[in-house]
Amino acid sequence: MTIQTVKVNRELLKKYAQPLPRYTSYPPATELRENFNPQSFENAIAHGNTNQTPLSLYCHIPFCETPCYFCGCNTLITQRKEVADPYLDYVFKNIDQVSSLVDSKRKVNQFHWGGGTPNYLKLDQVERLWNKLNEEFTFEDNSEISLEVNPKYLDKNYLLFLRDLGFNRISFGIQDFDLEVQEAINRVQTETMLFNVMEWIREAGFESVNVDLVYGLPYQTVETFRETIEKTIALDPDRIAVFNFAYVPWMKPVQKLLPEEALPSGEEKLKIFQMSIDKLTQQGYVFIGMDHFAKPNDELAIAQQKGELHRNFQGYTTKPESDLLSFGMTAISMLHDVYIQNQKRLKDYYRDLDADQFPIQKGVQLQEEDHLRQAIIIELMCQFHFSPDCLKDKYGINFNHNFSEYFASELSQLKGLAKDGLVEVEGDTIEVTPTGRLLIRNIASVFDAYLKQKQTKAFSQAI
Repeated sequence: MTIQTVKVNRELLKKYAQPLPRYTSYPPATELRENFNPQSFENAIAHGNTNQTPLSLYCHIPFCETPCYFCGCNTLITQRKEVADPYLDYVFKNIDQVSSLVDSKRKVNQFHWGGGTPNYLKLDQVERLWNKLNEEFTFEDNSEISLEVNPKYLDKNYLLFLRDLGFNRISFGIQDFDLEVQEAINRVQTETMLFNVMEWIREAGFESVNVDLVYGLPYQTVETFRETIEKTIALDPDRIAVFNFAYVPWMKPVQKLLPEEALPSGEEKLKIFQMSIDKLTQQGYVFIGMDHFAKPNDELAIAQQKGELHRNFQGYTTKPESDLLSFGMTAISMLHDVYIQNQKRLKDYYRDLDADQFPIQKGVQLQEEDHLRQAIIIELMCQFHFSPDCLKDKYGINFNHNFSEYFASELSQLKGLAKDGLVEVEGDTIEVTPTGRLLIRNIASVFDAYLKQKQTKAFSQAI
């Protein structure tokens, strides 16, 4: 049975529309604490050296020329392009700090630049950062090397340059094709521009293209967003993300510039999401889960079919065994038993690096219980199936308890979800139904030991 066969019960979706973590990690990033000991970060790198764990690298380029009013990312708005060179100098210091601790025999199999706007950088700055990372780390020949771009600041030569350097995957945000929506969110991108960018990307020979859409923005309706979906299908990207807009002006003040009265109702959002699923799956895209779609021959779809899909702070990934090392302000590193986040303010990031200190604002040391629950949540989020057998075989966890007894409270909670048709539980085995895929965050949250202690305002709506 596939998601295409499901007729969604909107009353059910409304029942479960609550703020929850996205589970790009467990524990969620909200559990990082400021009293973190940097020595734990060094120990985690040493642990990866011993095990020769592959590496995933991330660089955060925070700058944007203009604000997008819907944005929830960590950005700095400035048109003063001279800020980029000193920023890169400090990122290089950050890279030197970390790379000096990493065994040079460890290989990089995944590499991503995000933002902000990575193509805020001029071509010579792009090349500087590229060369620095290649000098300090060893890349596998078939590494997945990707970046996000803003179509508004692209031309064909820029894309050809990126491809010639070695980038093989690219992502850009569309949000919505409708001009009224674009003007409301301060992100005007003409249809001609977007189709030209896609043509240049294909001409440059990128192996995979991902586009982002957002539903729940001002002035959106099912009818207008249907046109956006149809135009997106015509672009023919390899992956499509259809994100639920998180309206959190108390956390992201720029969102106060949005016309709140024009936001679609919860009921309209649910209709938009269901229509998007129907249109994309009818076109042959595989519903990976939550808000991601991919062509059947895409690595994400293949990994999920094989039971090898994973999640980290960058979202769904095919690289489950890697340690994620991240550079730049606000960037999050995710090692086997340690997560850290760099300083969120630029002056603090610079201050720590000038003092030859790791620019860590906060972090968390994972405990044995965290690894156990992490494994369960990853399996549910990515494979939509969990059996205790995978704990030892797949995650190396020696679970010496009776699963049903140890998780009696959680299995009791799942009975309610089973009654609503979201899961099927037989013994210790949990199977997510096609309807449950739409509400996978709700299902995963049953195993979140931290959630009961959190204010849910810190999270976006599950639907």
